[in-house]
Amino acid sequence: MSIEPAVTEANNSTNQHANATPQKENSSTAAQDLDDKANSVVRTHSYTALGAGLIPIPLVDLVALAGIQLNMVRSIANIYDVPFKKDAGKSAIGALVGSVTPVSIAGPSASLVKVIPLIGSLAGVVTMSVFGGAATYAVGKVFIQHFAAGGTFLDFDPDSVKDYFAEKFAEGEKIAQEAKRSTDNAN
Repeated sequence: MSIEPAVTEANNSTNQHANATPQKENSSTAAQDLDDKANSVVRTHSYTALGAGLIPIPLVDLVALAGIQLNMVRSIANIYDVPFKKDAGKSAIGALVGSVTPVSIAGPSASLVKVIPLIGSLAGVVTMSVFGGAATYAVGKVFIQHFAAGGTFLDFDPDSVKDYFAEKFAEGEKIAQEAKRSTDNAN
């Protein structure tokens, strides 16, 4: 009688080890699926932000951009099952973008340049469009990284991701400029 439970226990142990690898692969695949969905959300919202930069009315473009980014962060939070509260999302985005001073000044400056007739409008639209796309891309990438690591809005620390945000902003600028060029070439 004592041999049978030992054999059963050994078989269970072996089965657990045999099943551990597929479970690990399945969780890796599930994590990759979440990341793919989140990256798709970032891509879509970044292109939408490019379009928002084309709004010719100063500061209205910034309001539109803030709404786009908030919606994007809400969508990413939902993908990673992170509870979302509008005020927490606004605060986190504001703190993140505000933590990178030159970037946070560029948006309002690009928007206000639109006040200058003709040349200001043209320069502001181009600058704000690229800024909006790049900032949205960077915000999205930061929150993907944070939520994928198990973070929430409560433990979000913008200072700790400042360098990553700046890196992703530069990457986003290149993507936004390429998207803008391909749109210009298509017209």
